[in-house]
Amino acid sequence: MKVLLTGINAKYIHSNLAIRYLSNSIKSFVENIQIKEFTINHSQEYIMNEIYKIQPDVVCFSCYIWNIQIVHQISRLLKKVMPQITIVLGGPEVSFETVKVMEINDAIDIVVIGEGEITLSKLIYALNNDEDYSSIRSLAFRARGRVFINEECISPIEMQELIFPYKNEVLSQDKIIYYESSRGCPFNCQYCLSSTFQGVRFRPIEMVKEELKYLIDQEVRQVKFVDRTFNAKKQYAIDVLQFILKHSKGKTNFHFEITADLLDEDMLDLLKKAPAGLFQFEIGIQSTNSETLQAIQRDKDFAKIRDVVTKISSGKNIHQHLDLIVGLPKEDYFSFRKSFDDVFALRPEKLQVGFLKLLKGSGIRKKALEYNYIYDDRPPYEVLENDAISYGEIMVLKGIEEMVETFWNTRMFSSSIEVVITNYYSSPFRFFEELWFYWEEEGYHHQYHSRNKLYQILLNFYLNKSFENNEVFKEVLKFDFLKYNKTSTLPDFFSSCKDIKFKEKCHRFLQQPNNLQRYLPQYIDLPAKQIIKKVHFEQFQYNMLELENNPSALKHIEKCKVVLLYDYDIESKAIEHCKYYLLKTIEFSEEPII
Repeated sequence: MKVLLTGINAKYIHSNLAIRYLSNSIKSFVENIQIKEFTINHSQEYIMNEIYKIQPDVVCFSCYIWNIQIVHQISRLLKKVMPQITIVLGGPEVSFETVKVMEINDAIDIVVIGEGEITLSKLIYALNNDEDYSSIRSLAFRARGRVFINEECISPIEMQELIFPYKNEVLSQDKIIYYESSRGCPFNCQYCLSSTFQGVRFRPIEMVKEELKYLIDQEVRQVKFVDRTFNAKKQYAIDVLQFILKHSKGKTNFHFEITADLLDEDMLDLLKKAPAGLFQFEIGIQSTNSETLQAIQRDKDFAKIRDVVTKISSGKNIHQHLDLIVGLPKEDYFSFRKSFDDVFALRPEKLQVGFLKLLKGSGIRKKALEYNYIYDDRPPYEVLENDAISYGEIMVLKGIEEMVETFWNTRMFSSSIEVVITNYYSSPFRFFEELWFYWEEEGYHHQYHSRNKLYQILLNFYLNKSFENNEVFKEVLKFDFLKYNKTSTLPDFFSSCKDIKFKEKCHRFLQQPNNLQRYLPQYIDLPAKQIIKKVHFEQFQYNMLELENNPSALKHIEKCKVVLLYDYDIESKAIEHCKYYLLKTIEFSEEPII
């Protein structure tokens, strides 16, 4: 029997952990197993053709909110051209309202409900041996023109029984490697499917260490832990982090979803030791409205979260990604504005403004009538409005989210935004709101914009608001531009040095061993003509580092010609894209200020 396990991922860089686990669970009794991964951007015809060429007897689809509609379309067509094929669906998107799923698509033969390793193993064994599978737990199937659903498994698989999914795979350097050290969540947040399962199970720590060592040795780019709360058990989390710190080769970044208010001083002291870029944290704050948090059963201490996030930020070595959710119960537009300002005040490297998904099986979907939710009945079931916030207000927040993604989360405008907010806005939310209104009014939302164009748009916004110190702000924008763009040709809306001897001075600077020793010791043995390819010199009319350290200086900063030296060839770009140094003159320099 030939079995095909299929994952349709949201992006090319993603990989499907589930189908790898499932493959390992059945390989002892099925010889012909194939894994095939696609993305939602592949055409339906391409996916169909690739599956058809394999000619599987059984095809299994891993189903999520981002791919379920494609899975339905593909499965219907497959059944038409391969009527003998057995189509099996599994995953969170079909584990709830399963009868309805099968009734709307008669191409589906079987659905595996919940965790699939045990159930699919028993099913494939039965199919391979022409045995009856009608009594297998956590299974839905068709018989006598009806859909039958069996009782769920009494106990889920033990974490130590899961076979490491990557041992015999050539790991791609350009894909995220997903890893699981625990299943379940100690919390009961009503918007999350983890609330439907009780307890947390952990993989034995020695197994985790062995597997992480393998991934580190493979020098994969990123390992993303899918644990819902990585630090649910303090000592376990410390052991994992200490192991990574000890064995890291500086090639692999590790991403964790953590609960900040569980971090104590022991953990914070450990995190200070991490090299820049080794760890990155995703921290779900969701809201700072106490009534909202109570309604979603999320008892979090924002004061503690703020303290922890601030302490982590002070180390300048860990990228922090903070989450907010629009559309939660009891959070109106102005309450969300406060939540946004509370979280933005922490200046995370990334602030994700998400929109509530009323997922099948979630507590919040069961209470949809209580809060007068109106939501899209198609996946991903996104909120349209509720009794606290209107559709129109949510659409404005969609625009604000786009501005945050474009201008803050890219990190390409960080100093410019700090200067504008510090001098002209008491509310960061208000800045992004006004930027969105300007963006929409000018029609910028109708088309794609190049990186250079985005700098011009932010400059145009500043000029449109009739703010003061236009010349200084242009210099701040140029300062930001050069952090992310090594170029000898600046956009024409920036000023540039007209001194014909400037280039000569730059080369002479790089020929001086004392200068290299002070600023660029890693290039000490390279000739100037090679170093110049890795760095950039730029003249400014104002001291940009003074403004960076004190954005409120915008209105009283004095003209002072300075040269900045940008070094782009740095080890980790998780927190900063380059290093830059202030030079008083091109021949003589003071200590670097970073």
